[in-house]
Amino acid sequence: MQWKAIARSTVGTSHIKHQMPCQDYGGYKVLNNVLIGAVADGAGSAKYAETGAKLAVEKALAYLTGIEAWLQKHKRFWQLQPQPLSEEQASKIFTKTTTKVIDALKMQAASAGYLFEDLACTLLVFIATPNWVAAMQIGDGFITVRCQQEAHQLLFPPDKGEYINETTFVTSANALQAMRVEVRKGKPEYIFAATDGLERVAIRMSDFTPFAPFFQPLEEYLQETSNPEQEDAYLMSFLNSDRLNARTDDDKTLLLCCYDDNSHSR
Repeated sequence: MQWKAIARSTVGTSHIKHQMPCQDYGGYKVLNNVLIGAVADGAGSAKYAETGAKLAVEKALAYLTGIEAWLQKHKRFWQLQPQPLSEEQASKIFTKTTTKVIDALKMQAASAGYLFEDLACTLLVFIATPNWVAAMQIGDGFITVRCQQEAHQLLFPPDKGEYINETTFVTSANALQAMRVEVRKGKPEYIFAATDGLERVAIRMSDFTPFAPFFQPLEEYLQETSNPEQEDAYLMSFLNSDRLNARTDDDKTLLLCCYDDNSHSR
C-alpha cells in the first residue's frame, strides 16, 4: 500500500506564440502514507509569475512536510488518525501555510527588487492520508477526489471574478479571506489537482461536475504504471496533444495521485 504520484507542467500554445515561459508549477511530497501536494498558476499579468508559482509550491510543501516530520518524531502521525482533521484545524494549518508562502514571496520580491504583485499566483494545496483528505484553494484551478466506489468529486467550484480571466491570487490583499478549505472523510483512491488551463476540459462548467471521460484514462495510466515519475511519456503526450491544445491555449499543470491498495476492488 503506497501513494503513486506524478506532477507535470507544459507551456500553453498562447505562451509559445508570445514567447512566454510556462508560468505553472506543481509538486508533491510523500512521507510514509501521507501525501502532500500543491499546484500554482502564475498570473499572466505578473512580470515574474513563473518564479512566484514555483516558490509558492515549494514553500507550501516544505512547511507541511516539516509539520508531518515533527509529528512523526513525536509519534503523532496524520496517517494513523482514522478521524480527519476538523475544518477548524485544517483552516489553521492552511492559514499558516499561506502566511509562510506570502512571507517567502515578499522576501523574494524585496531581495530581487521586484514588486510583490510581480509574483502573483494561485495556490491549491492538499494533505492526503489513507482515511481522509484536507485541502485549500486560493484562486482558480481544481482539486478532485475519488473515494472507493464513487465518482470524482470537485472540492471547490472555480474562483472566477466579474471578468472571465479574473481570480484571486496569493498576493491579493484578501487572499486569506478568500481561501477555501475542505475536509473529506473516506478512503481516497485518486486525487487530481490542476491549474485552470484544464478546467474546461475536465469540469462541466454548467454544474461544476467532473467530466468522467477526462479522468478515466488518467486513472488507468496510474493503475498500470508502477513508477509514474519515470514513465511519463503518456502524460506528457496527453498534455501536449493537438486535441487538448485545440481546446485550451493556456499553460497546463496536472498532479495525479493514486493510493495503491491491493485490497481495494477495481
